[in-house]
Amino acid sequence: MKILKFGGTSIASAENIFRVIDILKANHDKQQIAVVFSAINKTTDALILMASKAKNQDDTYTEDFNTLESDHFNIVRKLIPISSQGSVLSGVKKIFNELENILEGVSLLQELSNKTNDTIVSYGEFLSTFIITKALQCQELDAVYKNTGELIVTNSNYGNATPILDVTDNNIKKYFVGNLHAIIVLPGFIACNEVGEKTTLGRGGSDYTAAILAAALEVDQLEIWTDVSGMYTANPKIVKQAKPIQKLSYSEAMELSHFGASVLYPPTVQPVMRKNIPLYIKNTFRPDDFGSFINNENTKGDGVVKGISHIDNIALATVEGNGLIGIPGVSKRLFSALSEKDVNVILITQASSEHSICIAINQSDVEKAEFAIQDEFAYELSLGKIDPLHTKTNMAIVAIVGEEMKSHQGISGRMFSALGKDNVNIHAIAQGASERNISTVIDSKNVVKALNSLHEEFFEDHITKLNLFVVGVGNVGGKLLEQIKKQKDYLLEKSQLSIEVVGMANSKKMIFDAEGIDLNADWKQHLVKNGEELNLDLFLEHVKEMNLINSIFVDNTANATIAGLYADYLKESIGVVTCNKIAASSEYSIYAELKKLSQEYNAPYLFETNVGAGLPIINTLNNLVQSGDQILKIQAVASGSLNFIFNSFVGDANFAVIVNQAGALGYTEPDPRIDLSGVDVARKILILARESGAKMNLEDIENKSFLPSASLEADSIEDFKKTLISEEAHFNAIRDNAAANNTQLKYVAEYVNGKANVSLQEVDATHPFYNLQGSDNIVLFFTERYPEFPLIIKGAGAGADVTASGIFADIIRIGKG
Repeated sequence: MKILKFGGTSIASAENIFRVIDILKANHDKQQIAVVFSAINKTTDALILMASKAKNQDDTYTEDFNTLESDHFNIVRKLIPISSQGSVLSGVKKIFNELENILEGVSLLQELSNKTNDTIVSYGEFLSTFIITKALQCQELDAVYKNTGELIVTNSNYGNATPILDVTDNNIKKYFVGNLHAIIVLPGFIACNEVGEKTTLGRGGSDYTAAILAAALEVDQLEIWTDVSGMYTANPKIVKQAKPIQKLSYSEAMELSHFGASVLYPPTVQPVMRKNIPLYIKNTFRPDDFGSFINNENTKGDGVVKGISHIDNIALATVEGNGLIGIPGVSKRLFSALSEKDVNVILITQASSEHSICIAINQSDVEKAEFAIQDEFAYELSLGKIDPLHTKTNMAIVAIVGEEMKSHQGISGRMFSALGKDNVNIHAIAQGASERNISTVIDSKNVVKALNSLHEEFFEDHITKLNLFVVGVGNVGGKLLEQIKKQKDYLLEKSQLSIEVVGMANSKKMIFDAEGIDLNADWKQHLVKNGEELNLDLFLEHVKEMNLINSIFVDNTANATIAGLYADYLKESIGVVTCNKIAASSEYSIYAELKKLSQEYNAPYLFETNVGAGLPIINTLNNLVQSGDQILKIQAVASGSLNFIFNSFVGDANFAVIVNQAGALGYTEPDPRIDLSGVDVARKILILARESGAKMNLEDIENKSFLPSASLEADSIEDFKKTLISEEAHFNAIRDNAAANNTQLKYVAEYVNGKANVSLQEVDATHPFYNLQGSDNIVLFFTERYPEFPLIIKGAGAGADVTASGIFADIIRIGKG
């Protein structure tokens, strides 16, 4: 014989009940089965709400009542053949009439005791089992109904009654010994006390009902059928990569269920563990899935950590004071006082100094806990020996569970390191002597991040997920998104990097999707049609609220306001990748602060594309410095736009036309004065000097401008471009002089002996800069290791594609750690 139990979602509709009947048909041919059912999905919640409304004389409870009655009638009409519907509908109506009378009484008396509430909520299971029994009989199955209230006897703790097992076991054995029906249908959750009054076994108690029956009858196995394929490594609604755990020990299952794995009601395991009865958790909607198998066998080799679980709505309460030190019986008094007020203590931790005791309780119990402690320790509080109870609300417990954790070193280190990496602050830690559970108390806002971070650490074959928030999706940003789309599958397969764009913004709109914005679809149209108005502060708040692991803010703009927000992102342990030079070339104090925040909050701040677009210039410089080399001199042609302009400015070429052409190709900034004035190059050599260790500001860079005074004094972009035409003779003279000297014009940046300058120079054929073509950049690093023949980095230094590839490389660098 075996016991099967089906939850509310498994019987939420007539279609679902037909699935259940098919499962029962497949099982009952082989052996007798007893089947326990919960109430139809959401019925218990509806009954609780109706009872509360009736007590408060809120007449809308009658509307809820009519809706619930109609829902059950509709299921009957779809489930039961027309020829048999009349009697079944009549039976359902009779049950609802009884319920209606009780609710009317509650409304009239404005009183709802726990006892009456138990009676009301029990009707959910009575209804579901009545309907399903009739459906089975209509299909000519040998099914019979039995009220579990006549079998399971409990104490009178209404709402969460405790079974009196010797009496209960005797009742169950006595009923089943002479029962030869193939299928016995029983309502879960409900029982009776010793005088026959209805009680319930607590929310989720239908699982417990099935376990009690299984233990009493010592059946071959117990099957819990639900809407998922077993217990998962984490909540699959929060962690998309979570997977079913195929085998667990009883202890592991109890730990996971106690700490929030809702697929199994915590007390369920104890009865079957005591009788060594195998427990299966199966999926009603995918019955061929293996599910989870729970028994007493050692699951060694199936993974050290079996699962991650959590409990929400937790408060952390701390009792502390000098009066606790070395005083026997304080803990006993504390827990006795809490017990008397029905405050359940979920987690306990105490410092070795004995100065404080920290407990985790349900947030709803905070007020009761405060009163209990004030009453019990009134004398000590009055003398100041104990401080008033200190509570923190909006907390959660996150636990990792595994039978083999006790025999493996470093598990707790990996857990705390993973949480710390994502800036998840731990308020309390507890580990039992069994060492199969490590529990932490964290802020509720960090639960999603914590679960995903821990799952990535322990279960995901070292796959690292990066969540990108991209601002600026035009020229460079658009190319970046194209590259991510193209390389996404490759990076997942070859580098174990999973990259998702979860937020994006252009100059007008912003949009977010924690599951990832589909880059294969028309994301531009999606942003325009469905995005909300851009607000940079609100963008930051959205990023913080989403609180995703490995979040990276990607700035593809040249916007000073956005650059001013980098510190706010870094303080939230959100990495920053940017091609925007403003932050790294602003006041040295800002540059240094961003570097400091990056280290303090373990949040990468990468700006490789600030110099040389996609060329690995800054990264190479960092490697030289970090390996102990000393930078002696840097020479660079670091402006792809200016190199393009002066490489094109030969023969009879017109300077103004070439500048406009460079702008059209995306080589210059939207304001070409930034490039032609030398400010952009000055910023780049400043960044390289700072990365070399110099403490410099932009005004320390000597800028020898080649522009005439009329161009330098222009008030607008339009006026500036006009001067490029009116001052044609000035520019032609520069060109012609270089041609006469058989030299090339290059805009050169130099840093040497703590000083830096930028200027337009003529270079002859012997110089490495002479043959630099198109928009290419070149950087020469003269160091103690490369004193005479410099380390040279050369290549394309401008353009949306190469800049995007440099940003992409920084993102990948973060993912690879």
